[in-house]
Amino acid sequence: QAKFVESGGGLAQAGGSLNLSCQAIGSFTSLYEMGWYRQSPGQQRELVAEFNSGGTTNYADSVKGRFIISKGNAAFTVFMQMNSLEAEDTGVYTCFLLTPVNQYWGQGLQVTVSS
Repeated sequence: QAKFVESGGGLAQAGGSLNLSCQAIGSFTSLYEMGWYRQSPGQQRELVAEFNSGGTTNYADSVKGRFIISKGNAAFTVFMQMNSLEAEDTGVYTCFLLTPVNQYWGQGLQVTVSS
């Protein structure tokens, strides 16, 4: 069982910024990867950004140079700073946690960017 506490979604203007945060709560053994997927209207779900247990980060090409993912000090916590937002960033952003046992998903946050 896992509970996710996600916050930070909302409405922003193009060129603006939003910060997302996510904490996964549960009896997890360890972390393989943690990050964010998004699903934009009419699009398939895509990986936005993630980090792994070694600290390596990975970004979708569309957000490189604009989004920054970071690991929180608390266990199983992730932040994502989204800068220079574009209308194409609109979508539902869902936090995920991958452990040796399972993959867990948050409820999702709506992010809407107006042009």
